[in-house]
Amino acid sequence: MMNSTTKHLLHCVLLITVIVTFEVFSGGIKIDENSFTIVDPWTEYGQLATILLYLLRFLTLLTLPQVLFNFCGLVFYNAFPEKVVLKGSPLLAPFICIRVVTRGDFPELVKMNVLRNINTCLDTGLENFLIEVVTDKAVHLAQHRRIREIVVPKEYKTRTGALFKSRALQYCLEDKVNVLNDNDWIVHLDEETLLTENSVRGIINFVLDGKHPFGQGLITYANENVVNWLTTLADSFRVSDDMGKLRLQFKLFHKPLFSWKGSYVVTQVEAERSVSFDNGIDGSVAEDCFFAMRAFSQGYTFNFIEGEMYEKSPFTLLDFLQQRKRWLQGILLVVHSKMIPFRHKLLLGISVYSWVTMPLSTSNIIFAGLYPIPCPNLVDFICAFIAAINIYMYVFGVIKSFSLYRFGLLKFLACVLGAVCTIPVNVVIENVAVIWGLVGKKHKFYVVQKDVRAMETV
Repeated sequence: MMNSTTKHLLHCVLLITVIVTFEVFSGGIKIDENSFTIVDPWTEYGQLATILLYLLRFLTLLTLPQVLFNFCGLVFYNAFPEKVVLKGSPLLAPFICIRVVTRGDFPELVKMNVLRNINTCLDTGLENFLIEVVTDKAVHLAQHRRIREIVVPKEYKTRTGALFKSRALQYCLEDKVNVLNDNDWIVHLDEETLLTENSVRGIINFVLDGKHPFGQGLITYANENVVNWLTTLADSFRVSDDMGKLRLQFKLFHKPLFSWKGSYVVTQVEAERSVSFDNGIDGSVAEDCFFAMRAFSQGYTFNFIEGEMYEKSPFTLLDFLQQRKRWLQGILLVVHSKMIPFRHKLLLGISVYSWVTMPLSTSNIIFAGLYPIPCPNLVDFICAFIAAINIYMYVFGVIKSFSLYRFGLLKFLACVLGAVCTIPVNVVIENVAVIWGLVGKKHKFYVVQKDVRAMETV
């Protein structure tokens, strides 16, 4: 069985191979005279059309910052680390509150996952912890010394009028509700998120270290039973994003330059209360992103937490689309907010506008073939590099998420090929999400179906 270093080296060789192959076949690296476009676009297409074609081509470069972060994160840090080893006794860890926020629509799912997560913590040796479920509707959890259920009153309002998940999270921080000390820690999970022993050990190491008040780790989506293969393979990109961009920004810069996710969030209580989730209606759609940017602007530092947690991808394409739409709308509200200084949201702004302009930049796939234009060699190289990295992100996400020993070689390779084949579908969905997000209602929080058993009984 290969060790982690060997796996990482093979992954790097595969990544470089994909990049070089794509560069050569797409003309990013020109190896013969036929690779050069000899048409004069100004005389062939006219001035206006040529300007538009060049603008479309250069829009592709908006994704370059995050592509570079993903490349460096995947190459410079071991992409296949060994199991997390505890650096101290779990008995010496500060108090940890595992906080789950839910509307209460899936009570059976919440009950099941609470019990599973308690057992995972106990199996890891963690003793000083509590699982807190914050819900709009009572889920009637069993009485247990390690479980606390908080029902947010319907009449509760925050000072700035925060809504949705932000409202619930802020309610927990109110003096009359909060039972935690400033030096305690909170692990924020979505209702479907499952801890693993590896992630619990990573969290223990993180809080024992105590150098950074905020942290986050990897979430994978192909665990246990796969509900929807298409959305799960499409989400393999997110796995690579965690191991690339997210890991690099936290391990090297200790800053959420491109924001972070809303689950597997670890915070120190004092820092969380200082930053606050009470950020008005604009901070309520992508509350995780707004919180990270506020913490960044206040000078707090972040770190990457070793060990993965498990979630499931959306069960339907409509849920997948709605999820992406909400993310886009929420991040746009963050980027346009006057509460976040420009310099702290610069890279996030570039990233989200590369998403907003996706319908335009992806049109290059058609126009580059129909109306070729000569570009500087460097631009052609960068465009091909961006495309190659984005394709490889799907491949690596599958390699990281699916077990070769569990699926067998043929099914494993089929998953890799399947992930690549989902790219056109994912591109279409992302484009629809952009258009819908720009014209649709902004201040809406869509919750996807999370309990597969509810679907089976319909």
